[in-house]
Amino acid sequence: MSDSEPAPSLYAAREPIFPRRVSGPFRNLKWIIMAVTLGIYYLTPWIRWDRGPNLPDQAVLLDMANRRFYFFWVEIWPHEFYFVAGLLIMAGLGLFLFTSALGRVWCGYACPQTVWTDLFILVERWIEGDRNARLRLHRQKKLDFRKVRLRITKWITWLLIGLATGGAWVFYFADAPTLSVDLVTGNAHPIAYTTMAILTATTFFFGGFAREQICIYACPWPRIQAAMMDEDTLTVGYREWRGEPRGKGKRTADSELGDCIDCMACVNVCPMGIDIRDGQQMECITCALCIDACDDMMEKIGKPRGLIDYMALSDEANERAGQTPRNIWKHIFRPRTMLYTSLWSLVGVGLLFALFIRADIELTVAPVRNPTFVTLSDGSIRNTYDVRLRNKHGENRPFQLSIAGDPSMRIELEGLSGDTVDVPADTSFLQRVYIVAPKDAGPATAGSTDVRIWIEDTSNGERAYKDTNFNGKGN
Repeated sequence: MSDSEPAPSLYAAREPIFPRRVSGPFRNLKWIIMAVTLGIYYLTPWIRWDRGPNLPDQAVLLDMANRRFYFFWVEIWPHEFYFVAGLLIMAGLGLFLFTSALGRVWCGYACPQTVWTDLFILVERWIEGDRNARLRLHRQKKLDFRKVRLRITKWITWLLIGLATGGAWVFYFADAPTLSVDLVTGNAHPIAYTTMAILTATTFFFGGFAREQICIYACPWPRIQAAMMDEDTLTVGYREWRGEPRGKGKRTADSELGDCIDCMACVNVCPMGIDIRDGQQMECITCALCIDACDDMMEKIGKPRGLIDYMALSDEANERAGQTPRNIWKHIFRPRTMLYTSLWSLVGVGLLFALFIRADIELTVAPVRNPTFVTLSDGSIRNTYDVRLRNKHGENRPFQLSIAGDPSMRIELEGLSGDTVDVPADTSFLQRVYIVAPKDAGPATAGSTDVRIWIEDTSNGERAYKDTNFNGKGN
């Protein structure tokens, strides 16, 4: 290369993609999933759920200030984070399961990037027209009034969608009706406005401009999916043995042309801008819009549907030989998918079991070791404990504390004359507790004695306990 020649660029500029409108069963399924998922996301914070006078009435709420997660009738406390971890494990196993059975079906139908990109493309099509109209507008060099009007209208609509997306997100962390008023009146916390601004900007950019680049470059799943798939995985593919050689000539009995007429319909509807006829590609999200487009074209020219279809590599040899492919359920129900299903079910059953057996009252005991014990004026030995009482009920409950162990020991509550403490509704209450042993009793002279601290909800008899140690003079 001479000094006058410019160095080759290692960066390939993005080619804008303008998917054409298509109709068919897979496109209809994507519309339904988009409507359901967006409806769940935008409307869930507004669902009310009566939990009592002292608890929030929002069905789904991440109460960060009070460290609670409310999901309809379920309330998750900080020490119960294993429920969230279990749900994340189930989500991962579910992703493995669907990828093993149907390829990147999550990416093609339910991924937030796909859903919002579909919504942005729909808005773009409504304002600027279908593929050809948008291509003409893109290639138009002259910036006239019409182009400016269409672009500004589109961008404003995208920004409003992004603003609604950010607004819906912050509603999950505070009472939605109250926060909405605070946002409009300017009384909301700066964090709420900052979060909304960030989500508005990222939704606007990811759904409006980045689109397929997020799937190709930012998302790690295209590179991981290969480990989840095998030759029996159903994924979108092109029956090359039936379609080739492709061409636009007339099909006759003596024609050597395949069924593919090279109409480019499958390419024109692809949101990733790829040609499925080139084989499996990392960019393919198996949205199946190319199937709808190809089936529509096959019907128009009087050819069988399924030139592009969901298929498995293991069926290729049989289909090339003219044999019937295996039943679809034999691809879905096989050892790998059954293993994922079993693991997913086990985690789900375990979470349900843990949910139903968890107690509504709990306690934790932390001995105060500085000093280890105190000798009182009458010679008795006293140990100090910080006992945290958890009341998961929606109303105040009286908790009676007692100890099991040496009968000579007694329990005292700091600031209270008796052995009962009122614990406020849905809170964790810290109570300092003293256990005292007479000077001549065994626990006072021994090194360490096992003690069990009991709490009882006197309103319904529910009980819980924790084991700890009493330190005597032997230490």
